[in-house]
Amino acid sequence: MRIRPALALILPALLGACQKNAPAPVAGDAAFAKQLQERLLDAKPGDVIEIPAGTYHFDRSLSLRVDGVTIRGAGMDKTILSFKGQINGAEGMLVNASGFTLENLAIEDTKGDGLKVNEGQDITIRGVRVEWTGGPDTGNGAYGIYPVKTRNTLVENCVVIGASDAGIYVGQSRNIVMRGNRAEFNVAGIEVENSIDADVYGNTATNNTGGILVFNMPNITQTGHSTRVHGNKVFKNNTGNFAARGAAVASVPAGSGVVINSNDLVEIFDNDIADNDTANVIISSYWSTGYMNKYGVAKDYDPYPEDIYVYGNRFSGGGASPDGLDLKTLKVAMYGLNGHFPDILWDGYANSKRVVDGKPAGSGICVNNGEAHVLNADGPGGYKNPVDATAPFRCDLPKLPPVVLGKA
Repeated sequence: MRIRPALALILPALLGACQKNAPAPVAGDAAFAKQLQERLLDAKPGDVIEIPAGTYHFDRSLSLRVDGVTIRGAGMDKTILSFKGQINGAEGMLVNASGFTLENLAIEDTKGDGLKVNEGQDITIRGVRVEWTGGPDTGNGAYGIYPVKTRNTLVENCVVIGASDAGIYVGQSRNIVMRGNRAEFNVAGIEVENSIDADVYGNTATNNTGGILVFNMPNITQTGHSTRVHGNKVFKNNTGNFAARGAAVASVPAGSGVVINSNDLVEIFDNDIADNDTANVIISSYWSTGYMNKYGVAKDYDPYPEDIYVYGNRFSGGGASPDGLDLKTLKVAMYGLNGHFPDILWDGYANSKRVVDGKPAGSGICVNNGEAHVLNADGPGGYKNPVDATAPFRCDLPKLPPVVLGKA
């Protein structure tokens, strides 16, 4: 029989008078880690676990498997859960539950991912900071905030710094809103992968390798589509790629603003995108990445980005110092030593068999963004015949509806 400790937590009065006089935890209290893990193990639906201001040290992961629990700190710079020197567990916090809320605290220096939420629905992650305090390093955890296989997920007003894969990532999920966040010094700042119906807006992505990514990876059961990227500030994402060798994001060139890879039905609009040294927007296929090629891909995998609509953005700077020898050579050949790529760089891979309404449909890329140009880099031809031609992309697509959280 487990006896609950005198919890070093602030709990609702309904938990009983016997806990009313429990002492508040103090920073560095060695017992606190055990007390918090016990509280998570003993949690009941509807519990609100409040963690006061302070810095608390953990050497192993925290986990929660009960629906309907809220964990709340005093602020992302006041309540700090530090995992520096972690010796056990792959994450800082692992959640397998629905109706979960985490807010107003920080998770620092985890051995692996900061926060992973697996297979839940109605998830809220608000005002959470995940940071590797030593700065960008391949040895940092891969993901900061990492909901996967979730439904109705809100990530708002969070900060993630230093992830060696993606700072704020949602994968294989449906009905997602990511808003008001800041991602800095990660490989991928914000990433939507193999997910359906995502709204990514009001965020700031800067000093990452790539700012905002919308990907479809091969050999995953759910194919992603229908993502809106709008109202974001995506600038100076020029940090060298420090992803682990073999990671999908290791293929992302430094200096990438918004990157679409092998995904369909993506809108990029009303963003401020500036000073990303490779290109402000990159639209690419699986064939340009190099990842997973040795394993092959499933027969039903669609490697081409299609129904991509870019309009109404404010572009400036960027494209003057692309990452990688092929892109540097292409830039010089097309625009000279002092020139720069246009705002939109497309690798040139298109599905020749694509048909819409019985007619050949071309690349499926539409750009209606003032003077913004598109460079077809001619990846299929080894970059030998690139074309800077915006006219073929002057078209419009039906606009996607906003995401509605709570939809079944």
